[in-house]
Amino acid sequence: MLSQEPQYAIDTEPGQWADDDLGPGFSYTSISPGHDDEGPLCATLVRYLPPSQEKPHWRDAMLNLRQGLDRARGTHPDGAAVDVVLGLHGWTDYFYNPELARYWTERGYRFYALDLRRYGRSLRSWQTPGYASDLTEYDADIEAALETIREDVGKVGRIVVVAHSTGGLTASLWANRHPGVLSALVLNSPWLEMQGSWLVRNAAAGLLEPLARVRPKARIKLPEVDHYWQSLSNRAHGEWEVHPLWRPRHAFPVTAGWISAVLSGHAEVARGLDIRCPVLVMTSDKTHLGTAFEPEMLVTDTIIEVETVRLRALKLGNEVSIARIEGGMHDLFTSAAPTRRKAYDAVGRFCDGYLPRR
Repeated sequence: MLSQEPQYAIDTEPGQWADDDLGPGFSYTSISPGHDDEGPLCATLVRYLPPSQEKPHWRDAMLNLRQGLDRARGTHPDGAAVDVVLGLHGWTDYFYNPELARYWTERGYRFYALDLRRYGRSLRSWQTPGYASDLTEYDADIEAALETIREDVGKVGRIVVVAHSTGGLTASLWANRHPGVLSALVLNSPWLEMQGSWLVRNAAAGLLEPLARVRPKARIKLPEVDHYWQSLSNRAHGEWEVHPLWRPRHAFPVTAGWISAVLSGHAEVARGLDIRCPVLVMTSDKTHLGTAFEPEMLVTDTIIEVETVRLRALKLGNEVSIARIEGGMHDLFTSAAPTRRKAYDAVGRFCDGYLPRR
């Protein structure tokens, strides 16, 4: 698909899993969380099932058929619960990282990722990309995804959410409202506070809220920059194949309603959350903000102020672990390979302590 003209994804039939462009083992299913003033909504759940590496002997055909059906349903033959991971993306983003799926699979989890409404595989031509007037709107997407996962695996064990950037903010607020659902929350450079501190946030909120009430989809004029895309895309300085429609060179247009919803979420975090499960917050060790690409942007966070976010992280709950990943980009799992390894090692240490292997 990436070599052709940009295309919107095709809805699946209810209960159907279609092959995904990420390759063998990846499939997706469409979820319908309802309608709004723009029309029908769609969320998309991506699943990873490792393809078999061996051809079965004919004498084992019946046994392997039964085991294959169990794997397709996500259940173990003995009826044991399946531990699952659900990934949430950030702003102007979607799931495109097969390495992340394989990492969690190797740890014994069934991996899923959710493209939220108006993002990635869930974006439709009649929709305002990335728009939401309240971050609680994503509750319907997350609940529908978890229900689909339960239907897919049969019996769910531990649930871990791995969330990036704005998705980290959404996941934190959701976990706070839904105690007891998650076994752990892993946040990859979560956007927990406005750049420039709460003073800037309060000033921005005061200016934007009146406009958001009257014209929520009014576009906020901001400079168009492509430095983050350049650090990601293998068509520039990155190593990732990203869809030109789902992860465009320039970010989605910022609307008054969306930024007001984000600022409201930041304010809620600042007041303090009570997330009951263990939380891991990972950030780069440095921030480097700018309007044009510079080589330093390949080893720093160019989106959030990492020091501010680490301080805000202490407001999430009573068990918060913080990891600084030297040389990390904004999405730590898209950084250079040695840096990604540091991020995965940090996740591994966290899981070994709070989520020991079964």
